[in-house]
Amino acid sequence: MNKLAASLFATLVVGSVAAARDLSAIRKDGTILIGTEGAFAPFNYFEGKTLTGFEIHVANAVVAKMNLKPKWLTLPFDSLLAALNQDRFDFVIASHGVTAERAKAVDFSNPHYCTGGVIVYKGAGPKTAADLTGKVVAVQVGTSYLDHVQQIKGIKDIKTFPKDTDALQNLMSGRVDAWVSDRFVAMDAIKANKDAGLKAGELIFQEKIAMAVKKDNKSVLDALNVALAAVVKDGTYKKISEKWFKTDIGCK
Repeated sequence: MNKLAASLFATLVVGSVAAARDLSAIRKDGTILIGTEGAFAPFNYFEGKTLTGFEIHVANAVVAKMNLKPKWLTLPFDSLLAALNQDRFDFVIASHGVTAERAKAVDFSNPHYCTGGVIVYKGAGPKTAADLTGKVVAVQVGTSYLDHVQQIKGIKDIKTFPKDTDALQNLMSGRVDAWVSDRFVAMDAIKANKDAGLKAGELIFQEKIAMAVKKDNKSVLDALNVALAAVVKDGTYKKISEKWFKTDIGCK
């Protein structure tokens, strides 16, 4: 196993920190605690016991610019921001769309990619938001995709699942008519399941994706923004993006 792969092993952080650590406390320790989901390929997921994905590589590059070591904790997506506010880790990177509601609870960094929610269907299934009338739609709980699907009129039923992979499996098995998820996740799923007849339909909304820190933890937020800008400037971000997506997915 090479050094990069070894550094990507997920580490379970036991217990919690008494209060949100500022940058000086983190630097004194030398290790920064990072929360992610670990079930959202190709952004953050496990290959065996190794935590990998676009966001894992980006975060490790950002943390390296800060001259710190990363220590990873994986939790269900809908628990991550609450756990951040319980001081379980120093920041979260898990494909959180920046929304006004979330921004009331946490502070967001500058976005590390831009994307949107896309409809995925099988065969001649629903391709557009209008086509979802009378249909059953699968979506992951606690996501901005769920928020947007709930705004579409005429849907017969919305089935929520703890993991995006569960929502996908329900589409593949025919228990739902469509699945709404991140457009890059959808591309990856379609590519990985070539015999399933999956197709990508309409992009129902666009969003910016960013790292989250506890409210008013300005020193950590500022350091993340500076380090992210440095990773973009030196070409590291572009290399990581092209490795995973064959293109630069940064916000233009």
